[in-house]
Amino acid sequence: MKNLKNIEYYTGLKYPFILEQDEDGSYFIEYPDLPGCMTCGATVEEVLKMGEDAKKCWISSALNDGDFIPEPKFAADCPDNFKLRLPKTLYKQLSANANAEGVSMNQYCLYLLSGGVNGGGINNFRV
Repeated sequence: MKNLKNIEYYTGLKYPFILEQDEDGSYFIEYPDLPGCMTCGATVEEVLKMGEDAKKCWISSALNDGDFIPEPKFAADCPDNFKLRLPKTLYKQLSANANAEGVSMNQYCLYLLSGGVNGGGINNFRV
């Protein structure tokens, strides 16, 4: 089956991912919609960056080989943002924690919320 869409189209899609922290403190990321697409990194920031690179390489390889590239299963049905009012003290603490981790506050809050929503705690989450 010939792909009619280009790499910019597929890399622009929001593929859900699973991010887990290993016992040694490193992180592992996997994209369930892209079989075999995974990587690891020492920090959350590094694994997210490496994950984007792995996703782009996976898609590029599939395009070159003429393989089927699935689109994200649920991303089209879900909005990708919402507003949340926070007490100033909570905002300040979240901001400080995000800076300490070297990630944006948005990414840090996503990390915290996803762990709680999926019951995996802070060390395992799905996006």
